[in-house]
Amino acid sequence: MAFRNLLCGVDTLVVAEYLTREANSVFDFEWLAVQRDSIKQAKLRHSVPLVLGAEEFLLASHGTGSGYPLLLENDAFSIQCGEFNKPNFYVTYRSHALWHYGADELHGRFLRWAKSVGLEPFRAESLSRVDFAFDYWIDAIDFDEDSFVTTAVKDVQYRKNGQVQTFSFGTSPIVLRVYNKSEEIAESSHKTWFYPLWGDTQDNVWRIEWEIRKAMLRYIGIRTFADLRERQGDLLRPLVESSASLRRKTADSNRSRWPLHPLWSDLSARISELDCLGVLRECDPGAQLDERMLRLSIAVYGYLKRIASIHALQRGKAQVTKEDAMTCLGRQIDRLHDPLLWDGEVKRRMDETRLGQW
Repeated sequence: MAFRNLLCGVDTLVVAEYLTREANSVFDFEWLAVQRDSIKQAKLRHSVPLVLGAEEFLLASHGTGSGYPLLLENDAFSIQCGEFNKPNFYVTYRSHALWHYGADELHGRFLRWAKSVGLEPFRAESLSRVDFAFDYWIDAIDFDEDSFVTTAVKDVQYRKNGQVQTFSFGTSPIVLRVYNKSEEIAESSHKTWFYPLWGDTQDNVWRIEWEIRKAMLRYIGIRTFADLRERQGDLLRPLVESSASLRRKTADSNRSRWPLHPLWSDLSARISELDCLGVLRECDPGAQLDERMLRLSIAVYGYLKRIASIHALQRGKAQVTKEDAMTCLGRQIDRLHDPLLWDGEVKRRMDETRLGQW
């Protein structure tokens, strides 16, 4: 089996932030609640952009399932907040921003935003969840669920067309997943911005990922960003060396004596060498928009073929050209087009794209 490492870093970060309003604070929970309710009363199905200090956000028309009355989102953060919640700010750092800027830079950006609206930390942040990810190009996997030796009592597999796409081991506070990231992007997440980070490949990329929650973080003494920088090696090394491993099968009945798979040996070596898992890459917004445009064009082209087939059946024709199908599509769109709504709807989608809702 041939493989090579493409990327490693923090893919998900959830943090409790404890902020208090200074005397000159312009952050008003009550005003935000009024804006939220006005969106809901207007029966808008989408979030509304607004500028708060140094950042622009989309304000949701609803609270969150975890009990926070306000939800603010942009390309870097998803912020749940409430004046009487404890903690009063619960922040998820977005995957795209983490891979391009790193956790420390994003935390600094969050604190600069807080200061810009008159919010000041009254105690240190508290990390609730950290996901570490290692992406590998693999030409063809030569392992199955029995190749993993773990201390987990629960495991799950997900298949497509008889082929395993995901191996999952354990439950909270530690879950290990090994899955086909290329397929996951194509089928669900559509995070095509990973492609430039991976370099010259898009297919056959597998991710080895640990989802680590608060109880395990506290066990290692990780509470703050500073703790994470200092102790992430202490956190990851036992996971890759003792909690779980990928092995090459032999006739030995004791699976723990099976030799380590070369992929796992490479992973272990990388973890032992990494002092900091934040991978900073240049973020090219133009390239991201080009990629998004290409994906939309592929989708539209597929629908155009369907329109051509329906148009041919309606007209009793054996075949319809692309030009005829485009003309037919144009007529249908002209019937649906509302010039009074067009500008507003386009502007809304521009805001959503700019603020991270791809």
